[in-house]
Amino acid sequence: MQSLKRKPLVVVTRRLPEVVETRMRELFEIRLNPDDKPLAQEALAAALREADVLVPTVTDEIDSGLLAQAGPNLRLIANFGNGVDHIDVAAALERGITVTNTPGVLTEDTADMTMALILAVARRVTEGARIIPDDAWDSGWSPTWMLGRRITGKRLGIVGMGRIGQALARRAKAFGLQIHYHNRRRVPGTIERDLDATYWESLDQMLARVDIVSVNCPHTPATYHLLSARRLKLLKPEAIVVNTARGEVIDESALARLIEAGDVSGAGLDVFEQEPSVSPRLIKLARAGKVVLLPHMGSATHESRIDMGEKVIINIKTFMDGHRPPDRILPSML
Repeated sequence: MQSLKRKPLVVVTRRLPEVVETRMRELFEIRLNPDDKPLAQEALAAALREADVLVPTVTDEIDSGLLAQAGPNLRLIANFGNGVDHIDVAAALERGITVTNTPGVLTEDTADMTMALILAVARRVTEGARIIPDDAWDSGWSPTWMLGRRITGKRLGIVGMGRIGQALARRAKAFGLQIHYHNRRRVPGTIERDLDATYWESLDQMLARVDIVSVNCPHTPATYHLLSARRLKLLKPEAIVVNTARGEVIDESALARLIEAGDVSGAGLDVFEQEPSVSPRLIKLARAGKVVLLPHMGSATHESRIDMGEKVIINIKTFMDGHRPPDRILPSML
């Protein structure tokens, strides 16, 4: 890698926090997206042809066909986000294009939102929050009205015990939940003891025994519909499912069917298979108070977005100075 004498042209596909954009203007030749709408494929292809560095987000699908149109100057894709399942990383690496992400800075905020969804579904928070504004609180308090489920003492099954899974486990332990987890590899014993966490090598066996399931693993070919129709049927009828990872990890149609039939109690979803499109069946269930749906808000804090932007800048600057960027995606990580 050689340093460029001129400022690199950095194309950013979505609006970023003002402080991040200002810093980028100081360091690079920058092209922003003032409309803050996802770029059409033609505009994205044009950006790949012109840029030295592309800064995409999860809303940009960068496949091998699009990468084949990349110009000779494109050497780095500095993703604004942790997940890179929307980028064909293997195809990029074959073309000599480095890919980076922004790991670590989303952990605490996403874990907060996951815990919030667990509480919202179990205690019917969003359903209850509509009652007073809708002027539907006619009879006042009642011993049998708006009953939810206590979470203290319940079993939480975490699918994916990485940074976010462990951060969720710390929060859940404080709420009195019993921590269970399934992961590709068992975490070190020191972590298990600190979290009082029980490891399940068999995902099927864990799902059959827990009261709450939280999906906290990345979307890869191996995790596509990891919670399949067959596995979802293993859940207790009173179980709830929470997903703040990627929509593709759960078979949404199967989940909706099971909730409609009363075979699963409910769900809290922040991500969806075809977002921003959401299944009409899920929307109907949300209106009936069976599920809580959020528009991919898990990491949506001012602090998180600024931290992400700072990581993007560090990755670009390091790369353009002729060094390996700290958050480079390696083939072994895919």
